[in-house]
Amino acid sequence: MNALLLRRPASQRRPASRVAVLLPLRDEAHRVEPCLRALLALRGGPAIVVLDDGSTDGTAELVRRVGGDRFTLLSGRPLPEGWLGKPHACQQLADAADADVLAFIDADVVLAEDAIERATALLEQSGVDLLSPYPRIEAGTIGERLVQPLLQWSWLTFLPLRAMERSPRPSLAAAGGQFLLVRRAAYDRAGGHAAVRDRVLEDVELARSVKRAGGRIALADGSGLARCRMYTSWRELADGYGKSLWASFGSPAGAAGVVGLLLALYVALPLTVLLGQWAGLLAYGLGVAGRLVSARATGGRALDALAHPVSVVLFAWLVVRSFARRRRVTWKGRPAWRP
Repeated sequence: MNALLLRRPASQRRPASRVAVLLPLRDEAHRVEPCLRALLALRGGPAIVVLDDGSTDGTAELVRRVGGDRFTLLSGRPLPEGWLGKPHACQQLADAADADVLAFIDADVVLAEDAIERATALLEQSGVDLLSPYPRIEAGTIGERLVQPLLQWSWLTFLPLRAMERSPRPSLAAAGGQFLLVRRAAYDRAGGHAAVRDRVLEDVELARSVKRAGGRIALADGSGLARCRMYTSWRELADGYGKSLWASFGSPAGAAGVVGLLLALYVALPLTVLLGQWAGLLAYGLGVAGRLVSARATGGRALDALAHPVSVVLFAWLVVRSFARRRRVTWKGRPAWRP
């Protein structure tokens, strides 16, 4: 039902809102150029504001070389006490933007030329205040192919999307910071990123803040609007998940309950086929079928669904590792955890 009801990009109708595309960067010179060149090709003429957050690898110079005067390039201020890096960068970008809609993207996102027009049109047509169009997640290595598809599969499987849109409950919320649009008025009412200054999952927490302020949020299929390769190796993936996966759960006990349920449904039950219990084969088939539905709905690889039990085991290991290391994790030279 979620796959059938998932919001899709709007038609080519030109949106009425003025849009600013906001890109925070910190030491991204090795991978941001495709993102920058895609921004130059955007239709509709949105304002493009880039913030260099204390990079030491030539990121700012690359932005100037690629974008020239097409981009507004800001230099990030020192990180204040009590803030994490990304919320602080995003707040500075928002403060500098003069637009009706703020479109936040990450350095690893490559937008289609009509992405901003179509996503903004969908925001307007749906009547929501915050829209999260999930990009098509690209995966190259085996580790990426096993773990990354679980991003979309998790919310398609366990989150009632239309109920989330209707419900005022902040706890019923999801969002992806790779590509996120929010109406400026709703952003300001919610307190902006200042309201989530110390949150590791600032994207989800911003969606919750919008709900608390009386706004509505929605997820959408953004696979035709943007592509994103978040990590290029198992080490990068493990470190990336390690800094934030623990924050997806309310507590270690909550994490244990969720992970235990996933292992029981998608690993232990299928393994009963080895004991002659053919219901295990049915359980495996249902798990794979769910992954196939998710892949079809979000532009993923169908073949990778066959390894779903292995994916769940790796996810469980990543959750345990994230909790074990959360108090000492750093990200790009800064602490990635706040008590």
